[in-house]
Amino acid sequence: MGKVSTAVLGYPRIGRQRELKRAVEAFWKGTYSFNDLATTSAKLRRSHLTTMEEAGVDIVPCNDFSLYDHVLDMAVLLGCVPLKYGWTSSDSTNSAKMVPLSTYFAMARGLTSEEMTVPAMEMTKWFDTNYHYIVPEFVADQSFGISSRKVFDEWMEARQLLSSSSPRPVLLGPVSFLLLGKAKAEANSDRGAGFAPLDLLSRLLPVYAEILKKLASLGATDVQIDEPMLVTNLSDRALEAYKFTYAYLAERQPLNIVIATYFGALPAPNLSVLRSLPIHGLHVDLVRGALQLEAVEEALPADKVLSLGVIDGRNVWKSDLPSITARIGPIVAASSRCSFQISPSCSLLHVPMDLDLEDKLDTELRDWLAFAQQKLGEVVLLRQAIVGDDSSALLEACAASLASRRSSSRVNNPDVQARVAALTENDKRRGSDYRRRKHAQRQHLGLPSFPTTTIGSFPQTVAVRKARASFRAGELSKEQYESFLKQRITECIRRQENLGLDVLVHGEFERTDMVEYFGEQLDGFVFTGFGWVQSYGSRCVKPPIIFGDVRRPASMTVDWTVFAQTLTSRPVKGMLTGPITMLQWSFVRNDQPRSTTAMHLALAIRDEVMDLEKAGAKVIQIDEPALREGLPLLQAERGAYLKWAVEAFRVSSAGVADETQIHTHMCYSEFNDIIEAIAALDADVISIETSRSQMELLDAFCRFKYPSEIGPGVYDIHSPRVPAKDEILVLLRKAADVIPPSNLWVNPDCGLKTRGWEETEPALKLMVEAAQEIRQSS
Repeated sequence: MGKVSTAVLGYPRIGRQRELKRAVEAFWKGTYSFNDLATTSAKLRRSHLTTMEEAGVDIVPCNDFSLYDHVLDMAVLLGCVPLKYGWTSSDSTNSAKMVPLSTYFAMARGLTSEEMTVPAMEMTKWFDTNYHYIVPEFVADQSFGISSRKVFDEWMEARQLLSSSSPRPVLLGPVSFLLLGKAKAEANSDRGAGFAPLDLLSRLLPVYAEILKKLASLGATDVQIDEPMLVTNLSDRALEAYKFTYAYLAERQPLNIVIATYFGALPAPNLSVLRSLPIHGLHVDLVRGALQLEAVEEALPADKVLSLGVIDGRNVWKSDLPSITARIGPIVAASSRCSFQISPSCSLLHVPMDLDLEDKLDTELRDWLAFAQQKLGEVVLLRQAIVGDDSSALLEACAASLASRRSSSRVNNPDVQARVAALTENDKRRGSDYRRRKHAQRQHLGLPSFPTTTIGSFPQTVAVRKARASFRAGELSKEQYESFLKQRITECIRRQENLGLDVLVHGEFERTDMVEYFGEQLDGFVFTGFGWVQSYGSRCVKPPIIFGDVRRPASMTVDWTVFAQTLTSRPVKGMLTGPITMLQWSFVRNDQPRSTTAMHLALAIRDEVMDLEKAGAKVIQIDEPALREGLPLLQAERGAYLKWAVEAFRVSSAGVADETQIHTHMCYSEFNDIIEAIAALDADVISIETSRSQMELLDAFCRFKYPSEIGPGVYDIHSPRVPAKDEILVLLRKAADVIPPSNLWVNPDCGLKTRGWEETEPALKLMVEAAQEIRQSS
């Protein structure tokens, strides 16, 4: 048996109490100085490094921390800043040639100032997770150069702090960086980009080599280079790019490179390339790619380190350490490999910080769970078990916990299981096809062309959050809290009427989160107090945990929707979260197929849809922003997922009459490879986020001749800036060029929960004016 050590690929950034979120938002508001932000950030990094060292982890990451997004960090490090943000490496006012923090945040959020008005860069999902990254932009004459000190400063910080653990810098790899970005045409050009991002590789690699050489000069010996694109189906050109890249780097810099792959198994062609690369080691995901261990062990030369990602970095369940030990222990013992590392499957960015904070979870459920800090303990314990250290008592305790979960009566509900088994094909189909429904809905709703609406939520002000906290603390009675919410709903309806919106919403002031709100009212869910994870930037979410069969005991939204409808003659949408999004944005039980849990959720949402229709709702929106997020990374696995995902949505929506209009909403995604599945949802209207991509995402709907109505987002709600009316008109006209105008709706990109009224009302006013103008000219 070779050396067996422990390693972590990345750690949550936000802090135990979301300190990073609060610090960054205070900086944006101007109540925190740069030094305040730097002090808080350094304190968090030191805390995270110390936590990993004290847990006994041998190799800990540095440069995994970020103020907004690690892909944006990489773009800034490489000087990959679009010209519209006003920074160049030749800027005479910037002798250090470093990208300032103001530019960094302008790229992430957009900026409106006396000097410039620029939109935020495009944002999309990080593989099949609920994390979002900023999409790098490249132009044909793109130049690169070291433009940030972050990776070097954080390496020195970690080196000075740690005494028993070894820090290892983390970088996004050059091939993945390029493949995750987009080629852009020159400004004011009507032509396409005319090049592919991989064309820039020869310009990019010298900068990577320079970064690695500088890290080596500071004392680093190893580097973790993340190449998550290696778990996807790659072109021959991309595979050749990997060969060229790592041969180039091996010749020009001295660090030991460990390539980290995660989120799935390595396809055979990719593994074949990896086996010949001149690298020091390879990390593989043995949770989502559990069956690849033997193939990887056989393919990777014995003088390479093999990092075994056996602790689930994306879910919160306690690991089955006895079974993992029984599986990998003999392989490690029999191997002639020089070194193994025991590790989580991926960065722990995707799980909450510390289960010890959850003092309100009942003892039984707590015993089934492990958050980031507890997963460090699992990594260390597993290493002890594999090398033969005395760990039998701890493994027995783990086995007892797993047995308790399997036998718990809280997990299984025979009535739910029987209802799923009784589903028929008729339960998955609307009564008529879309053309007939469209005619019935137009008569029923009487809407103008280019109807305007919003996606659902309105600003959750300080007053709203304070009232909710007071209610939960017992300082407000239920009657007082509901009276407060009715006042907010009334105000929201009046504001929408004054703005001239056609289809209204009640504002969702009673909801903390679009999944949490429903999960709190469903059997089979449990909620944490501090289980926050980062979604994007300072946006954190607290996913519920699905531990058992899901059932709806009572209606969840009907009373609020009915109340809102009494205030107006205009239609008010019933607002629901779809089954796939509830699945994707929860920590899901791992003891049955995800498709089964999805159907439990679909039946619960179906019951709510039917109750809303019975109560008079004419328009019901079932949001599925996470549909594409669940798409398997490998092409061969996608058909099966899309089949059950579409069926779950149709079960939730298909029971209504033709006159009832079903909407859905989807977030930033590349829709080309799922457009047939989107059409198969059979929704009457889909709204999508398109403003950051300048309506590029509509191309898929145009080529497919999408049959239903579409609301392409006409302004970016993730940025605080208010768009100009001309910007909205440009996007609307682009949309009308590719989608039949009779099928177009006008709406923002997403819900307005995170915005303030001071920016929301002006933006919506301009949106409505733009819709009226294009309505008159059509």
